[in-house]
Amino acid sequence: MKQLTLAVVLGLATATGVAQARDNIEIVGSSTVFPFSTAVAEQFAKKSGMAAPKVESTGTGGGMKLFCAGAGIETPDITNASRRMKKKEMESCQANGVNEVTEIKVGYDGIAIAQAKSAQPIKLSRRELYLALAKDVPAGPNGELMPNPYTTWKQVNPDLADIKIEVLGPPPTSGTRDALAELGMEKGCNLFKGMPELKKKDEKAHKAACTAVREDGYYIEAGENDNLIVQKLQANPNAVGIFGYSFYDQNRDALQAATIDGKEISYDNIASGAYPLSRPLFFYVKNSHVGQVPGIKEYIAEFTSEEALSADGYLADKGLVALPASEKAASIASANSMKPLSAGALK
Repeated sequence: MKQLTLAVVLGLATATGVAQARDNIEIVGSSTVFPFSTAVAEQFAKKSGMAAPKVESTGTGGGMKLFCAGAGIETPDITNASRRMKKKEMESCQANGVNEVTEIKVGYDGIAIAQAKSAQPIKLSRRELYLALAKDVPAGPNGELMPNPYTTWKQVNPDLADIKIEVLGPPPTSGTRDALAELGMEKGCNLFKGMPELKKKDEKAHKAACTAVREDGYYIEAGENDNLIVQKLQANPNAVGIFGYSFYDQNRDALQAATIDGKEISYDNIASGAYPLSRPLFFYVKNSHVGQVPGIKEYIAEFTSEEALSADGYLADKGLVALPASEKAASIASANSMKPLSAGALK
């Protein structure tokens, strides 16, 4: 009778959709962090003998949605991000029962504005980046806006080439797109009269004015496949592509990168903060899955190991810019304590 009862209970559990335990870690998120995460996954599997984690490149925003969809074992354990988690994303997590999330910063990256090697080199400022990419641009002396009329780089700045603006970039779900908007477009936008004042008066209107990307065909959403962007740049030397430094670094034989405000994209310039389009990289852990899914603690330990994160570690070989000593120590402390992130610390 007891055996029959147990069988019925197990049958009901299966019938009602209770997810079965997994033996491998599931990771989603940023295409920029993807190559680092897969390298760590390989080392983790080799050293531990456990099943290799499943790593998917879904974009930062897409990863956050999947990660925050619930606390069940059918949801991802970790999400990678090329920007910090947003407050509204944490609130979405909490609304769906994901109450404890640990944030771990792993390094720095820069956003490359790249071209084919055969293209005429381009030097850009953040002001020019804003004028080329924005949906609306200043039309008058006091910050009035008009639909973006610029179709060539020469119209943006007479010193630039007289070629069509054609920018292949990430979709709205990408952390690289968010970082480009914040570090590039918004900074360029604020150089125009009336924009800093608009931010003080109406932050929402300012964000819309400064970070909305044009939708008239001059900015082409190229998805999360950076390899595809490289192929398109080689086929069209007049086009410009946007992706992370690590990917550019791995494809220097085929690409060149624009300077931004006179600064080259390089390991040293990103590490020092001199390159204007530099940003931190993170991963986020669903604490309730630690202990339910084998290997999460060991994976985190591998990612935050000296062998991985040091300036001469295996992730640096793939283009990750190492954290300063104090930040690395803080990341290791977070990994060891698994202290939950507070929504109050986010924007």
